[in-house]
Amino acid sequence: MIARHLRDEGFDVDLHGTTPGTVARCARSADSYDVLVGTTRAGAFAATVLAKVHGLPLVVDHVDPIRQFETTHPRWLSTPVRAAENASFRLADHLLYVYDEERERVERRADATKTALGLEYDRFASPEPDAVERARKELDARGVDGPVAIYVGGLEPIYGIETLLDAVARLEEWTLVVLGTGSLDEAVERADRRRDDVEHLGVVPHEAVPGYLRVADVGVSLVDDPHTLKVLEYAAAGIAVVQAAGRAEARFGDAVTYCQTTPEAVAAAIERADERGPSHEFREFVRQFDWARIAETYASVLRRVAGTPERTAPHGTAD
Repeated sequence: MIARHLRDEGFDVDLHGTTPGTVARCARSADSYDVLVGTTRAGAFAATVLAKVHGLPLVVDHVDPIRQFETTHPRWLSTPVRAAENASFRLADHLLYVYDEERERVERRADATKTALGLEYDRFASPEPDAVERARKELDARGVDGPVAIYVGGLEPIYGIETLLDAVARLEEWTLVVLGTGSLDEAVERADRRRDDVEHLGVVPHEAVPGYLRVADVGVSLVDDPHTLKVLEYAAAGIAVVQAAGRAEARFGDAVTYCQTTPEAVAAAIERADERGPSHEFREFVRQFDWARIAETYASVLRRVAGTPERTAPHGTAD
């Protein structure tokens, strides 16, 4: 999304996933770039090496805190990854970061700018009528009748997926609609086959997501993280939000319904959130995270490190 808005501003952006093949192709074409951008974590490591070998300005886009990696990986791996990140920060011409908890770490090592994860606000606040109608027809065809809790995102243990499945089993008349894929695909599919209160739609086109949110009642996020994109999307869509208690409380205040991550607590929170309804103030709060606004920060940084005037857009690649 950032690349799309940068292109609208006249930037020539090549966007690559980080694989041995794409790194090799970038190495062969490095002379055609003005800036390299590497995103945490593999992309940042690859871009750091390429930038130093080819003498190019480097921007590190640090979007995930090291805490998340350390929580899900053994120490023998997370320790060298932390060290490699620190090295890429020191070698970067500029660093963009999202999480406040990383501020001290990055600012000790780099010229850094705070940014944020964003969303296409208008797409969720005013979804296309056809997307809403298709979502309604799909849920009607599956026999969904009654209030809907929705989860959008990765199906991984860190996101409390199994807890959410157990929570909905404690609710009468509710249906859980799940959009996404991941290592817990089979667990969610099994619940879909065996239960009437779970519908797993798998991966749907991104433009279809706002339609499903519009026909839902409560959006759920059970990861202890104040920067999950799904919460911004839920709020923009105008539905009530259930969020795991913890780090998000300082950011969102009383705009969402918090809960401990046990099935009983999540089930109760879904019902409370439905009774409260959506927060108009929260919806206005997330408006500021529109990708177009966030891309303006990236554009300013890229022009600065490339040494180009404001009216000129450099050619860069992002990994």
